[in-house]
Amino acid sequence: MNAERLDPSREPVLVTGGAGYIGSHAVLALQDAGWPVAVIDNLVTGFRAAVPEGVPFYEGDIADGDLVARICAEQGIGGGRGAIMHFAGSVVVPESVSDPLKYYDNNTGKSRALIASALKAGVPRFLFSSTAATYGTPDVDAVTEDTPQIPINPYGWSKLMTERMLADASAAHGFDYCVLRYFNVAGADPEGRAGQSTAGATHLIKVACEAVIGQRDAVGVFGTDFDTQDGTGVRDYIHVSDLAAAHVLALEALMAEPGRSLTMNCGYGHGFSVLDVLDAVDRVSGIRIERRMEPRRAGDPAKLISDPSRLRATLPWQPRHDELDTIVRHALAWERRLMDQAAALND
Repeated sequence: MNAERLDPSREPVLVTGGAGYIGSHAVLALQDAGWPVAVIDNLVTGFRAAVPEGVPFYEGDIADGDLVARICAEQGIGGGRGAIMHFAGSVVVPESVSDPLKYYDNNTGKSRALIASALKAGVPRFLFSSTAATYGTPDVDAVTEDTPQIPINPYGWSKLMTERMLADASAAHGFDYCVLRYFNVAGADPEGRAGQSTAGATHLIKVACEAVIGQRDAVGVFGTDFDTQDGTGVRDYIHVSDLAAAHVLALEALMAEPGRSLTMNCGYGHGFSVLDVLDAVDRVSGIRIERRMEPRRAGDPAKLISDPSRLRATLPWQPRHDELDTIVRHALAWERRLMDQAAALND
């Protein structure tokens, strides 16, 4: 990022997992708003190319306290200045069921180490990438932040434990934090600068777009007997760029009013079934993708839809991409870009 684009009133931000899907979009949103930003990522699932040119990049583990201390010192984060945005972690619900200790290590244990490093450095603000999976299978049509959190899979528990650690550490040590509970994140940067590149991804819209370009022969529909309008799971899909914008606004809110912490759902407040999404992909692409009906996956609730009232009341957040076909169009454009890049490398 060119120095002239930096806003001198902005303090430096360290983005963990900034080479991953959501983290890379947050880096772009921070850059676009004039924030100095640095990235730490171990590149297990992230991609070095996802970090924009000129952004300081550190390859390593968030649990490496010496590395985090060095980054904070070099970037001027700590001593009452700056913030950490924490995206690093594992996110595949079925994998969390089959390999729970991986999730309690990567999501919970390493987050504990990162929080400890932040406290030691004197980082005053911490924003955490949480999830609607902490609510489990709520018995309400729209989930508020006060809906009981009763996860039904280790992924949800691993994130809820980190929420608890943040609350307790804040009470004991006096730093400000923001928990953002995501619903289903999808899409890609409208300008084509970033998108989801993870191999073997399980997110429905990415999987369906891969089928459109011929990388999959069908899309699995996991569960057709849920108590929903068409028997398939219903989710609240939020465009990744709108989510990234919410992070920047949340950071601004923490800076504007020191001494408070925030917890907010991040969704649009309406849901689409799996079949709705596949119909949208057909509509946008002009290609009919094959559906393959499969049994339910472990840990999947029937419906998860947000009530984003608190987010809208707390932040001046105006989503720009709240339309399913738009989300699909951006995701599909990214998949085609990846395919073109791969073809160019093979020429």
